[in-house]
Amino acid sequence: MRNFNSSEPAMKNAPMVFVVDDDEVVCRAVASLLRSAGYNVKEFSDPNEMLAHPSARVAGCLVLDVRLQGYSGFDLQHRLSESGNNPPIIFITGHGDIPMSVRAMKAGAANFLTKPFRSQDLIDAVQEAIAVHESYLEKQRAVDSLRKRFECLTPRERQVMGGVVKGSLNKQIASDLDVSEITVKLHRANMMRKMHASTIADLVRAGYHLELS
Repeated sequence: MRNFNSSEPAMKNAPMVFVVDDDEVVCRAVASLLRSAGYNVKEFSDPNEMLAHPSARVAGCLVLDVRLQGYSGFDLQHRLSESGNNPPIIFITGHGDIPMSVRAMKAGAANFLTKPFRSQDLIDAVQEAIAVHESYLEKQRAVDSLRKRFECLTPRERQVMGGVVKGSLNKQIASDLDVSEITVKLHRANMMRKMHASTIADLVRAGYHLELS
């Protein structure tokens, strides 16, 4: 775990953290804490202002008070989810209880901290949430890349790939498609080249991620 150092400046390419809390003192304190830990931070007292911000879709993490004036943190979580924007959310509250924390976690929150919390607990929660989210995004980018390659295949090449992923031999695929085994081998070679698959194992993994099996 990274240790908190109050003198550490925010880095230019550090993850962006949004802090939303209508208590100005708490909002500034949390933002200052996270900046000192090396994060780029934007603070908001109004959730609608946060939603309208141009950087809303690139936020690496959101630290959100459960109870805002005229607004619920859960409502904001729901709106973000509906818009397809799902940054990891760390809920903070001075009125936390077990049902509330369970609700937050079931809705996809990364963590739930009750005020007053230790500075290091928040630093650790943000660090972990961003790491998990970045890992998820990396996997999504890899799947998107596979999907684009798959879309470049001809209909017949997709059929052959489906057969290979299921574990069928060339002669079985040829029989299923009513073509010659040589034709299957040609489609298979073209398909593996387009999918950037060096081995059958690579292809099976790609098929798994594309949910072909």
